[in-house]
Amino acid sequence: MREQDNVGETVVVAQDGPTGKQLVAYVVPADANLADQAEFRDSLRRALKTRLPDYMVPTHFMFLAQMPLTPNGKLDRKGLPEPDASLLQQAYVAPETELEQQIAAIWAEVLRLPQVGLNDNFFEVGGHSLLAIQITSRVQAELGLEVPLVEVFQTETLRAYVQAAATFRAGSAEDFDDLRDFLSELEAI
Repeated sequence: MREQDNVGETVVVAQDGPTGKQLVAYVVPADANLADQAEFRDSLRRALKTRLPDYMVPTHFMFLAQMPLTPNGKLDRKGLPEPDASLLQQAYVAPETELEQQIAAIWAEVLRLPQVGLNDNFFEVGGHSLLAIQITSRVQAELGLEVPLVEVFQTETLRAYVQAAATFRAGSAEDFDDLRDFLSELEAI
């Protein structure tokens, strides 16, 4: 992470979160007047994803003016602030369609959050690979949609995931129609 532009100091620690251990990156930007922290966080996440497996990319990025130090001048890990997952959720956009509501309920339950909005990013609100597996399994068991696990990683937001899931639902219906037509043709022979 230190190789990235505008990163002064950084440390990554594993902390207990609502869904288990989560990696939290504490970053002191080289430019103290960093205007857009969200854009900077996203660029760091993208850069790390190109070089690290998903489970090694921090869930949270906390930007600090300076690292807390002990009287001896070493990093004071106990002085690092706890990440607040509610601050990482986007402005809440309620799910509207039945499919959006069903999948949002699954995400919220798996992520142990009171609600998940359409613009919430799975990884920013505490998601990780094991929870992605749980979501994939629950979506299949409860909704009958066989959405590949990779969709959680590729889509990231609830809105994009629901759009992908809808294509699998539509694809499934088309496949069923094709099969029914084929069976009708066989019966006619």
